[in-house]
Amino acid sequence: MSKNRVAIVRYEKPAESVRKAVEMSRGLDHLPTKARVFIKPNVVFWTKAVPFPKWGVITTSRVVEDMVVLLKERGIDDITIGEGMVTLDPRDTATPAHAFESLGYGKLRQRYGVEYVNVFERPFKKVDLGDDMVLRFNADVLESDFVVDLPVMKAHNQTVVSLGIKNLKGLIDIASRKKCHNMTPGKDLHFWVSRLADKMPPMFTLIDGIYSNERGPGSDGKLRRTNLLVASADVLAADMVGAKIIGYAPQQVPYILHAAEHHGRPRDFSDIDVVGESIEDVAQPHEYDFSYTETPEAILPAPLVKQGIKGVFYRKYDLSMCTYCSAVNGLMLSAIRFAWKGKPFDDVEILTGKSMMPTPGRKKTILMGKCIYQAHKDNPDIQEMIAVKGCPPKPEDMLKALHKAGIDADPKLFENIEQLPGFYMSRYQDKPEYEESFFQVQ
Repeated sequence: MSKNRVAIVRYEKPAESVRKAVEMSRGLDHLPTKARVFIKPNVVFWTKAVPFPKWGVITTSRVVEDMVVLLKERGIDDITIGEGMVTLDPRDTATPAHAFESLGYGKLRQRYGVEYVNVFERPFKKVDLGDDMVLRFNADVLESDFVVDLPVMKAHNQTVVSLGIKNLKGLIDIASRKKCHNMTPGKDLHFWVSRLADKMPPMFTLIDGIYSNERGPGSDGKLRRTNLLVASADVLAADMVGAKIIGYAPQQVPYILHAAEHHGRPRDFSDIDVVGESIEDVAQPHEYDFSYTETPEAILPAPLVKQGIKGVFYRKYDLSMCTYCSAVNGLMLSAIRFAWKGKPFDDVEILTGKSMMPTPGRKKTILMGKCIYQAHKDNPDIQEMIAVKGCPPKPEDMLKALHKAGIDADPKLFENIEQLPGFYMSRYQDKPEYEESFFQVQ
């Protein structure tokens, strides 16, 4: 039986390195003549307010353009780039449009005739993934002849890694994304993610590891210059190798384990032929998880407990917290951090996701988001309920909830939420290896 080939290439030069990865992996050998090709980059988040650390968060425009050139060389004229990014308002179409233009996709259209779409402005189709699992996928990708999957090399705080299979989550509608985020035994988030590639057209995966992300998927992770490309015509093989490079065997990544079991694939790499660099020579372990500390006085991320904060119990996110609440979770924690003046808060518990249970006896309970509110709006264990009912939660409602709970959060943080990524930008300022040019089309 032939093995699934995966190429590991060090990124050294524009155009040349991507070409080398494609050729060594033989990833486009089965590209149909005159195919309709759909390119799926990872553009997880964007803000028009400030420049922000795109490195390790967003697929580089350098890799996107290099792939377009290779497709054009093979006579492909029908190319669409598509993504469904997270925005604070799901109806926001201006921010995705700004992202696509800023990343140079407009220039790619002028230069190569490429189209680009916000999948939330396009039709969706129901796809039966088996085992009573139905999701709605973007119709453009389903109707294409070939998919080029361009994820970023990320460790991920919920799914351990986010690589080729996980990147496809950006092609499902909002209701489907929420459906994935659950903690049902045997059918949790990991299980749903494991099936995302099953009904895709033939696909080539190129993991963009020019920059990688520790504790991703967002800009609050640790962003690294890694200079690696991982390429394969088999997305599961690409993910297994990519995960191993950043420190995780298949058994440590539940969605990879589920996918391997579902397709009868071995987990020992015996059906994978790695060419180019060896995994051992390029391996760079990435932590995926944020450390939380639980004490009788507080439950918070470890740095906030170390800061001395007491009287607030903000339990660690679980798999049921979807992307839209995740986008504002950091804002709540930052607001608490900056509101601390040395006096314990008044026994405040904050619940997120769908599955957390209130602690009997807490004085105040903030329910952040529609899902947790619906789960506990009538719960007798809650003494004083403070509900943030939005989906996603509105910043102004989050601020009101904190004030009602006696946490004097700074209104400016919530009024200028799109400025928050600029705070993370300062970590990388004036470091020459973090180049904006990778996210531009010249």
